[in-house]
Amino acid sequence: MQTMKEDFLHFVWQHQYFEHHDLRTSAGEPLQILDVGKANPNAGADFEQVKIQIGDTIWQGDAEMHIKASDWNKHQHQQNHRYNQVILHIVWQEDEKIFRPDGSALPTLVLEDKIKSNIFHKYQYLQASKSEIACEKLIDEVENLHKIAMLDKALARRLEEKAFVVKEIWLANQKDWEETTYQLLAKNFGFKINSSQFLLLSQLTPLKYLLKHSDQLLQIEALLFGQAGFLEQTFTEIYPQTLQKEYAFLKAKYDLQAMKADEWNFLRLRPANFPTLRIAQFAQIIRQNANLFSVFLYAEKFKTLQTLFQVGVSEYWQNHYHFGKETSKTAYKLGKNSIENIIINTICPLLVLYAKENNRQDLIDKAISFLEQIPAEKNHITEKWKNIGFSVATAADSQALIEQFKYFCSEKKCLNCNVGVNILR
Repeated sequence: MQTMKEDFLHFVWQHQYFEHHDLRTSAGEPLQILDVGKANPNAGADFEQVKIQIGDTIWQGDAEMHIKASDWNKHQHQQNHRYNQVILHIVWQEDEKIFRPDGSALPTLVLEDKIKSNIFHKYQYLQASKSEIACEKLIDEVENLHKIAMLDKALARRLEEKAFVVKEIWLANQKDWEETTYQLLAKNFGFKINSSQFLLLSQLTPLKYLLKHSDQLLQIEALLFGQAGFLEQTFTEIYPQTLQKEYAFLKAKYDLQAMKADEWNFLRLRPANFPTLRIAQFAQIIRQNANLFSVFLYAEKFKTLQTLFQVGVSEYWQNHYHFGKETSKTAYKLGKNSIENIIINTICPLLVLYAKENNRQDLIDKAISFLEQIPAEKNHITEKWKNIGFSVATAADSQALIEQFKYFCSEKKCLNCNVGVNILR
């Protein structure tokens, strides 16, 4: 009982993993299951369109599941008239008799003594496991086909989750794909530490204003650095002084509201990741690509995307990481890992969202193809999978395994996992 959860009852009901010989309700009436119905993801009973026969009468309606029968009353189903449609109460233990809201007795199926012991024991083992990947000692029993199915499901879920985040930005931008691409790219230029700051910068500096000056890098830089709050100081060098003058004019022209410089994070960042240098790189990409979303959408080759982000910076930023602090030479180009990170977290989610909104399976395939051309990410999660024998070669592998670990393994959702289900079977 300690590790029993309702999702286990859902599992054994959906797959009918219990003894059917001489099946009866708790009241002793003969019971036949004609259709297990469909799991209900919304409010209401757990399964809909269930069809059973009790004695000589065929019933069609809903089924509700609880560990203890008394949970029916704890959840106040006896007061909800929607539950008059329940034709079968499926429980682990029947600790009291249950009635529908209309006062009629509810037929109950008790599963405690009907589930095959090996299934229940394996379920208990997985739920009680102290390992972060509960099945790690049993996974060798599972055929590769089921592991591949697990990865495919996890990757699809991760892409959908990332697409959902993009959709929120897209809807906030009245479904403007170019503005959404601009803001999402800006957000990912922050690389976690400054992602929210970069997103705010792009929201405070609409793309249309930058595109009006697409032939003038200085004006794009003036807008971005000014809006970021980095021009609110006294300068002795000509370049930042020029930016200041340009920004003062553009800020008044477009009636802009700027951020504060102290909103940005520099602490514990390598100089190559300083937001000042990232803004300089971002300015170059905007200047060179007036229609970024169209470029991403129609790019057929992975190399095209890599080349797109291999930009330099204006002369000043080739020997500065901060305004007014000269250095010998900066690492002013985006590194290989940074470019791959942008493709994973910007371009692929954009393609997936556009594909879902326009019924374009080919674009989902293209997004996955891009992931398959990027080396796997290396982190503590991917190392865990490698240690139990998984091949983690591409970003498609690592993205799938990160999602599998965070959503399924960490939450002990073994019954929603292809590998977990196969182990129980």
